[in-house]
Amino acid sequence: MAAGLFEGQYVWHPAADDRRLASVCVDVRAGRYLSAQEALAEARDDYGLRAHRSLVLASEAADSDLAEQWLAEEPTPEAGLMWARVAVQRALRAADARDDRAEALERIALAACERASQMTPADPTPWVAKLSMARLHDLRDPAPHGLLTAPPGPWQLFSHVLRLDPWNREGHHRFLAFFFTRHGGSVNAAWDVAAFLSQRAPVSSPLRLLPLVSLVESYNPSQLLADRVWEQPQWRSTALAIYQNWLPQVSGYRFTPVLDLAYLAHALFMAQREFEARAVFMAMGPYASRMPWSAFGEPAEQLSRARRSCGLPVPGAG
Repeated sequence: MAAGLFEGQYVWHPAADDRRLASVCVDVRAGRYLSAQEALAEARDDYGLRAHRSLVLASEAADSDLAEQWLAEEPTPEAGLMWARVAVQRALRAADARDDRAEALERIALAACERASQMTPADPTPWVAKLSMARLHDLRDPAPHGLLTAPPGPWQLFSHVLRLDPWNREGHHRFLAFFFTRHGGSVNAAWDVAAFLSQRAPVSSPLRLLPLVSLVESYNPSQLLADRVWEQPQWRSTALAIYQNWLPQVSGYRFTPVLDLAYLAHALFMAQREFEARAVFMAMGPYASRMPWSAFGEPAEQLSRARRSCGLPVPGAG
């Protein structure tokens, strides 16, 4: 799917160029779920699209009772999935805010994920939603052989996701996030897990980006030459390999993978490979994500700085 041309403004909405999803978001905000049912049902056999749409729609519905109303009136697998997604978002939000209701909301979310998985046993998405809560109860299964740091974590839950969908994008990212320092992990464990998982994936897979995600997570501006890390041969070659092997696949996607493209464009820009970064930015079109730019400052400013260095237009500059 072509992302479209940059016309002077960034588009931050996570639906990006999935116009069906963008339209459904409007309905969900208005309290209507019929189009959401249709959009998710259409994606039953495309787990990447189903995960993307359900996550975006849940963020629109989390502050209303739409999911509960939908499940009560039309208890379809899509309603069950939306309820699980919404319940997980509420549980994570409450836990991060140290809300007194956090434990109760987590129990509700776990039950919602279980119900959704029973409604569609082949769908990995409810299990992925459950995986995102693993940091709340600090699952500590032993790591498989092959990892230098052997970090314990929710390996059994992750393995179940892989049995259903071996290259599930969101599942890999949720699992990696368990090991981030902001969730109680360590830089070395996150790097180890990212390398282990990315090396298992096909060279044309977006999962090859996992080490670049881990690198952004470990960024510490107070460290000497922190911004020069991406210029090191191992990171430059990682970004260039993804550029050569994965980027050509993007034109065939059903929606533009903005977040993955942003990590790649950022890594190439930081590695002083402006020619390649420019091509990635052009593949993104006008669509933007706050990460990874927000790790380095105000996201729009950081994104504009990178685009400008690549000779591309930025808002207000023509």
